[in-house]
Amino acid sequence: MGSGYGFGKTILFNEHFVVYGIPAIASAINYKTIARVERSEKDAFEDHRKGTAGYSQAKMTQQMEAISIIKRDLSINDGLHIVLEGDLPAFSGIGASAANSVAIARAIADEYKLNLSDEEINSIAYKAEKAFAGTPSGIDNTAATYGGLIWFKRSADPYSDEPPLVERIRTKPFDMLLANSGVVADTKKVIEGVRERREKDRETYDKIFAQAESIAHEARKALEANDLEKAGRLMNEDHRLLQQIGVSSDVLDGMVELALKAGALGAKLTGGGVGGCMIALTPGNQQKVEEAFKNAGFETLKITVGGE
Repeated sequence: MGSGYGFGKTILFNEHFVVYGIPAIASAINYKTIARVERSEKDAFEDHRKGTAGYSQAKMTQQMEAISIIKRDLSINDGLHIVLEGDLPAFSGIGASAANSVAIARAIADEYKLNLSDEEINSIAYKAEKAFAGTPSGIDNTAATYGGLIWFKRSADPYSDEPPLVERIRTKPFDMLLANSGVVADTKKVIEGVRERREKDRETYDKIFAQAESIAHEARKALEANDLEKAGRLMNEDHRLLQQIGVSSDVLDGMVELALKAGALGAKLTGGGVGGCMIALTPGNQQKVEEAFKNAGFETLKITVGGE
């Protein structure tokens, strides 16, 4: 039996904008998806991950397509019995699809003794992510493969073969809180919606995108200087821009407000938006913010970002 893993992730700055060549900042989180694979007479799939009710069922068609892409890319014609588990919940917004694509690719490579590099795994997982996101940026699978806090910038041309710029960001570790809205989002539809709205109003969107790029550069400097108060303010600004391109929701906006009232330095949606998760910057007061969310009925994860 082969096994493999993929990290969950959170995007601190510029989800959606990253698809258009704007820099983004993302971090792997301290939760993983584990895949176990063995050869079988026919394909079989089991999902033992905990998570949002209905998530796995809603994503099943995309999941099967992703597995087919991975098998085809690795020239695997055998039936495979694939089991997903691990401590990364199946939520929208924390890279669950990318984590399982990376984990499955690694597990198949392990089962067949293919000795693939992380770079090769990342490339395979990126192709599989297209089943879930249509035109993914590549940031999710990169964080899921390599881990760490990263600066990510890809070509603005979605059909370009130019590899993305990926750089490590070195910071002292800091606490964040991730909260789940409980709403399963269709990432592919959300991405398509942004593209359609941008094509109808390029002037407005170009101004928003320029602000997002400025925020990314400021945020990197703030993080590298361990200026978390400034990073928090920039998170709030980034959320405002995401609202303007139509990927937030009343639930997510309410969660952001709840986090800030409880003492978070900054808060924003993370991932595809519309549903999924929100992150809050909570150095020194993670427990207080967590209690506010639990009292409001939201499921949370404590995460640590940065460090070596």
